[in-house]
This record gives sequence, C-alpha cells and structure tokens, in this order.
Amino acid sequence: MKIAVTSRDPDLHSEVDPRFGRAPYILVVDSDSMEYEVIDNRENAESLKGAGIQAASSVSKKGAQVLITGHCGPNAFRALQAAGIKVVNGAEGTVEKTINDYLEGKLREAEEPDVEGRW
Repeated sequence: MKIAVTSRDPDLHSEVDPRFGRAPYILVVDSDSMEYEVIDNRENAESLKGAGIQAASSVSKKGAQVLITGHCGPNAFRALQAAGIKVVNGAEGTVEKTINDYLEGKLREAEEPDVEGRW
C-alpha cells in the first residue's frame, strides 16, 4: 500500500508536518518495503491559494491510497476523497512511527476535514 505523509524534511525520521497543503514535503511510502518517494511541496506551500488542491493532485499522481497528516482543510479533503484517497488527521511524531501507528490500527480515517481552509 502507498501511504503519503506530510513531512518537515525529506526522510522517514522527519517530524510529520501538521499542515497538508503547506507542508514542505510529502513522502509517499510503500508500506511493505518502506521505500519512499519525496514530493517537494515547497512551491505549493508558498502559493497564495489552492495549495491543498495542488498537493492532493500530487499525492494522487503518485498512487497513494492513504494520506496521513496533522490537519486537512475542506477543499483538499474533497479533492482527496474524489481521488479515492483516505485521509487520516491528527498525526504526530516521525513519519516512520506514524506509518507504523496507522498499520497497527492506532490512527483512524477522517470522515470530514478538521480545520477551515487556509488556516
């Protein structure tokens, strides 16, 4: 399974970034091998609007089935849902730990966004 996780730096030992659209990096991790691709999201992170929708498009293009992040706003949440990507909010800790927590059932999928847009 491919799991996308927002990250402050481009490696598995980085802290999860609490923002989806404005996270500097998004790691797309194969949960079987823990090999990963890095999406450099810094350009999106600094855009005036549409950062979440652009980040959702990038995650979808990489084939992620799940997104783990701290918080996800309504526009990005809808875009991810439309792409068939499950969203998990409230993540903390390192990217690697967060993936393991999800795989162990410690994190739940969100049914709705948990913040207003552009927070």
